[in-house]
Amino acid sequence: MRPIRNPIRADRRRLAGATTLLLLTGSVALLGGTPAGAAPESAGCVTDPNARLSTVPSPESGLGFPLGLGQERPVTNDEIRDYLRAVDAASDRVVSGVMTTSVLGQDLPYAVVSAEGNVRPATLRKIADDVRDLRDPRRITAKKAAETAEDGPAIVWVAGNVHGGEKSGADAALKTLYELAAGLSCEVAERNDNLVTVIVPTQNPDGRDASRRQNEYGFDMNRDWFARTQQETDGKIELMRQYPPQVFIDAHEMGGRQYFFPPNADPIHHEIANEPVDWINRIGEANKAGFGYNGACGGAVTTECYFNYSTYDLFFMGYGDTVPAAGFGAAGMTFEKGSASAVADRVQQQFHTQWSTLGWAAANKQEVLRGYFKIWTDALAQGRTGALEPNEVVQPTNTVQFPVPDLQVRSYFLLPDRQLGDVRRLVDRLRRMDVEVYEVSKPTRLPSARIFGGRSATGMTVPEGTYWIPMDQPQKHWIQAIMGEDPYTPFPYFYDVSSWSNPLLMGVNAVWTGDDVRPAARLVRGMDGGKPYAAGAKDSYRYPLDSAAAAELTFQLLNRDVPLLRDLESGVVELPAKSLTPELDRLAASHGITLEPNAAPAGGNPLALPDVGLFGGTGISLTSGSHGEARYLLGKRWGLDLKPVTTADINDNTPAFTDRTVLLVPDGSSSTGGLTAQGQANLRAWVAAGHTYLGLRNEGTRLARAAGLTSTTEVTKPADYRMIGSHLRVDVDHDSPVALGRPAEDFEFNNGDPILRASTTGTNVLSYPTGDTFWANGYTLRADLLKGTTALVDEPTGAGRAVLFAFNPLFRAYNESGQHLVANALLAPTAGGPAARGGADVARVAPARAAAAATPAAENLGGEWRPITVEVAAADLARSRDVVGRYTGAARASVAGGSAYLVIPNPGGLQADEHPFLGDLVRALHDARIPLRSVVG
Repeated sequence: MRPIRNPIRADRRRLAGATTLLLLTGSVALLGGTPAGAAPESAGCVTDPNARLSTVPSPESGLGFPLGLGQERPVTNDEIRDYLRAVDAASDRVVSGVMTTSVLGQDLPYAVVSAEGNVRPATLRKIADDVRDLRDPRRITAKKAAETAEDGPAIVWVAGNVHGGEKSGADAALKTLYELAAGLSCEVAERNDNLVTVIVPTQNPDGRDASRRQNEYGFDMNRDWFARTQQETDGKIELMRQYPPQVFIDAHEMGGRQYFFPPNADPIHHEIANEPVDWINRIGEANKAGFGYNGACGGAVTTECYFNYSTYDLFFMGYGDTVPAAGFGAAGMTFEKGSASAVADRVQQQFHTQWSTLGWAAANKQEVLRGYFKIWTDALAQGRTGALEPNEVVQPTNTVQFPVPDLQVRSYFLLPDRQLGDVRRLVDRLRRMDVEVYEVSKPTRLPSARIFGGRSATGMTVPEGTYWIPMDQPQKHWIQAIMGEDPYTPFPYFYDVSSWSNPLLMGVNAVWTGDDVRPAARLVRGMDGGKPYAAGAKDSYRYPLDSAAAAELTFQLLNRDVPLLRDLESGVVELPAKSLTPELDRLAASHGITLEPNAAPAGGNPLALPDVGLFGGTGISLTSGSHGEARYLLGKRWGLDLKPVTTADINDNTPAFTDRTVLLVPDGSSSTGGLTAQGQANLRAWVAAGHTYLGLRNEGTRLARAAGLTSTTEVTKPADYRMIGSHLRVDVDHDSPVALGRPAEDFEFNNGDPILRASTTGTNVLSYPTGDTFWANGYTLRADLLKGTTALVDEPTGAGRAVLFAFNPLFRAYNESGQHLVANALLAPTAGGPAARGGADVARVAPARAAAAATPAAENLGGEWRPITVEVAAADLARSRDVVGRYTGAARASVAGGSAYLVIPNPGGLQADEHPFLGDLVRALHDARIPLRSVVG
């Protein structure tokens, strides 16, 4: 049972009662009348669960084979679209549409299914409007909310296949669609009368075709929810705003032959409201009753069974359960079926959980809708007082280790003094999740303020033009979940990152306060930017290239042959006034960039499009990670024509390599990229001729070191070092053009990245402070090891440079401060010239760089992600090693400070939910009664 939260909001806890479980079991017909909270049964429904309309095509007639039992292969994308359209055409209970398109242009179809009267256009609009009104208690009375709960249906989403190779959820969603569209039984009628069900069979058709987890750009779209960088995610969330869910199923697959549904593993984010977690746990009881097969896993039962409380948390705000929960107030749930089972069993079990969930939601829809209204009512009350939700755990054996501090947060402010383009992007991101943002029209004094980065101020004045996000609004939970300086994890289990504070990711100047301040301000209704007035015909426009937004605009202007010049002291870009067309003005406005008229001709250093080669040689994954992030950001967003460069191209000095002006080496698993000694010499000569090497994280920095391009070396990380996707303050050295437009102090996102000793032969552009300005958020241990080390170095070689990032500045395309630094590196001037061909006279490698090249390469323990680390008490090491030994013989054990650490190599960089045995290992350790102090996957 889940502990009660804040007493002012606590509801009584209960599990689904015996009557409800009877109503939800498998395909048993509803008996014994209509439960309280559900609409009366439709006249004419029957008790036979097999009674269906013959006019609606069954899977057998529409697809040529059954779904679930008897199914021998997954459904194709074309079959999904065709079958969904056929059911829509044949059933008056269904309307369908296209949510968005994929990267490769495939439609992502959806169906809305309910009672015939509910799906008529005017009625469906009213239902959606009524639910949206529940999300804003300022718009309706409590009486009207109660009427909506009694008379209207709840909205439930069933979404599958966000990971392309995990196909059974989509197939089961089609089976669910058919049963709702064709069924004549009373259990179908109850679901349709009480629910509007939105069915999205596949969220990733490109990945489905390729049987690949990621989309075409290599993005894991179950990490993309708050940032919405991928078009598939963005279209989905827009549809969710149209039909806000109270229950959301995200159907996945995992390794093995078991099944997971909630209750979740810890941690759970503290700003997920009480009601959704209660619904999630009670839906879990319904799923237990309706699961069938072998029931609960345990003892001799190890396959075709279910488990709970393990592996799948509810913490990071990029998941398909956390964002529906925190952002929409829904019971957001991840369901995971083992992919080693037969297709028929995978689909049938997914159907059982979908069907049981719909049954629970239908039987409890009045309570759910009343609770839904309460979520937003409570959020308003908490926002007015500045109250944050407390931390809690749900797993019976865990306790809260890190409580939410006793703080009041009443307002956030985004200052307009720098990185204004990214400030406005963040404002737009908030607004597109129904957050109200205001622009301050008069300077406002804050009696006390907390400046992002752990600092405080008294009597601080925020200027006109500052963006104000008050917490006393319905989306208080969401605001805190993505704006908060720290997410305050309750328990140290980590399957993803521990910080995603949007102001820190963007590196913008932000403050928050617990003071009750009410600035004079106007509601923001759109993106600001473009020219405020026209410049003279012989004059110019100017903007600071100090943000990712400004960088994107710059590349798009260069692609349109607009002449741009940049001041190498201030970073400001100027363009001739005659070059600015109405279309380009609108383009600038769309990026939030103001083009200030300048009463002088454009001046500065000319900017040119770089000719970028993207390394795809030894060690680089072409279907995931930073290679795909580069294709998306630099290719799609910035419009650069990325040319593939292979290991052989560099070793053989082919034009595919030598004709490029920039070589981007993504993160990967090799320390040399497969370069021979001649290839390394070719690379040095190419850089010396005036070109730019851009290296990211492990492979990008190690390849450069092996080639004699840097004097940095790596610090060995002890087993008890933790850097779980956290933000840290860095000092910025503006001696390098790579730092142009960044503040003197900035923030960098570190996800267990290599620790680089400072360069003695280049400029350490970003360095971790050594003194009391050192600061980190999220979950870190031994972070002091970073003090004085470098996160970004600019290494000159001849007329060129190697720019080396210890971190991944393109990470998930939501690290805007890193993106700006990459743009600076691409645009930085060099004394470029044609690269020397074979037989070039390569300059002697500096002694410090030769020494660095001679150091043994660090072992690849974590690929583009990180190794798995299990922490237990030192006294439990022997028992833990025995359990771990059942799964791998590669674990390394060490003891420090009373704890034992078992580090399991993860060279493929697999995340926890795709790892072949991590979930089983954690459950086995629990079964062995070994207390886990922390788990990092």
